[in-house]
Amino acid sequence: MTCHDGFTLNDLVSYNLKHNEANNESNTDGGNVNLSWNCGAEGPPVNADIERLRMQQTRNLLALTLLSVGTPMLLMGDEVRRTQLGNNNAYCQDNETSWFDWSLCATNADLLRFVRLLIRTHLQFDQATAVARSHLRTTSAKPVSSGMALRLGSRLGESSHSLALSLHNFAATQLRYIAINAYWKPLEFTIPPSLVPKWRLASHD
Repeated sequence: MTCHDGFTLNDLVSYNLKHNEANNESNTDGGNVNLSWNCGAEGPPVNADIERLRMQQTRNLLALTLLSVGTPMLLMGDEVRRTQLGNNNAYCQDNETSWFDWSLCATNADLLRFVRLLIRTHLQFDQATAVARSHLRTTSAKPVSSGMALRLGSRLGESSHSLALSLHNFAATQLRYIAINAYWKPLEFTIPPSLVPKWRLASHD
């Protein structure tokens, strides 16, 4: 979702526009298309509702990154909401703008715990896939492809700012149902009937 160029993840949900004035190029440097949304106010949060929505969107984007199939890439500090105050081209800032603020690990400890859970979940899912691929290389077993069922909306047939999908690993030994609410209001998601008997919420411990 983010990399060394462009917004940090926190800034992706906090700024509609770049703020590169400190780079002394009259804010002309850096990209102008950031695919970002400030959730209702530019810059630092002004009320609890905007802060709640930004945290929700941050978790959505982290979940999409770390629950995807393949090798994820996480930008330093996104796990604790590191900000560059809207600067999307901070290569020339060898100061607090680009440094890692270690106090954020305590300030955003709950988000850090959430990211650790996602990483552990990703590794468990990916390891099962790796074992299956290794088994297929050494036996004549018929390959089992990874699969994904995707739908838009929180309920079957509905459309909203949300995404839900079921995903099984290459070995077909694990099945996940992932629901992402990118809407600014709470939504209820309908679990597909085929998954109801197998439903178990991922641990937050």
